[in-house]
Amino acid sequence: MILEELHRLFDKLGIPIESGIMTGRPPDTYVVLTPMTDRFELFADDRPEIDVEEVRISLFTRENYIKLKNRIAHKLLQSDFTITERRYIEFENDTRYHHYAIDVEKERRCRDDNTY
Repeated sequence: MILEELHRLFDKLGIPIESGIMTGRPPDTYVVLTPMTDRFELFADDRPEIDVEEVRISLFTRENYIKLKNRIAHKLLQSDFTITERRYIEFENDTRYHHYAIDVEKERRCRDDNTY
């Protein structure tokens, strides 16, 4: 569910996106999504009440990453994502990309029919 929402968000931002690894020739700016955790946070009557999904957004860009990461963070917060961490990973000398990571999570109430 969270991956679908992130795909829609980055489509609206016009940023190419992949899950796991970028396939094909990468553009100057792109995002790779890596699922990190999927957990239940709250229980009642031995049943999960809250489902939490967490994803790492890896931003790769040859441009000014600061403006872009701020634009992405703003859009994530507007879309009710919780940002749990933001961190500059490195400048990759061989590819000339800045690599910046944004970890996000989203909580959802579990439904009575056990779908999340």
